[in-house]
Amino acid sequence: MTVIRHVEVVIPARNEQQHITDCLRSIVRAGATLGAEIPGTTWSITVVLDCCTDDTGPLAARFGVQLLSIATCVVGTARRVGTAAAIDRAVGRGCELGAIWIACTDADTVVPEHWLTRQLTMAADGIDAVIGTAVPAGLGPDMYRRWVRRHDLTEGHPHVHGANLGFRADTYLRAGGFPECTTGEDVKLVQRIRAITPRWVATHHTSVRTSGRIDSRVEGGFASFLAELDAELGEEVI
Repeated sequence: MTVIRHVEVVIPARNEQQHITDCLRSIVRAGATLGAEIPGTTWSITVVLDCCTDDTGPLAARFGVQLLSIATCVVGTARRVGTAAAIDRAVGRGCELGAIWIACTDADTVVPEHWLTRQLTMAADGIDAVIGTAVPAGLGPDMYRRWVRRHDLTEGHPHVHGANLGFRADTYLRAGGFPECTTGEDVKLVQRIRAITPRWVATHHTSVRTSGRIDSRVEGGFASFLAELDAELGEEVI
């Protein structure tokens, strides 16, 4: 099994000026921790600005990230374009495909300091993909308890979140990459990865904190589920 030498973090963003700074700060901290705990490992960040009309781009640029601009308003396309560019850039710098790790998150998400380190520790044990959990922030107590009852935050959990995925670049390419769809691109990719390798893990040890907003950008996304919970809670109160 090839040792991971380089990490590419890929983030799709659509009008996320309220969240992008906190997101990137957390990734920079995770990158610093990675460098301290696994010396010699390099890392980079790619932000894909998809249909952005706010200040997400200028705010992200302050972090020295790689910026791409597209106008599809399709998250699957944004993830696919960003991942392809990140892999091409790493290979162009002399990295072997098997030594590149792709870590995916969202622009409204904050990752823990150990996020990258724990993924690469699992990769060192032969894992090809790490499927993490995502916990919503800012929910009221009743809504949070309702959310927790419907989620398994343990090892071997059944959930898939684009806000918390990691995989080897060669595994990603063999799986065909992210499909260009408006929702479910993360689930479909993980299904493909599971079909070609048994070396994956679903874990809560890399859990991230994501926005608890209920105004969904796409039908069927994470915010749509929270909106349904909010509606159910409102019906109970009435």
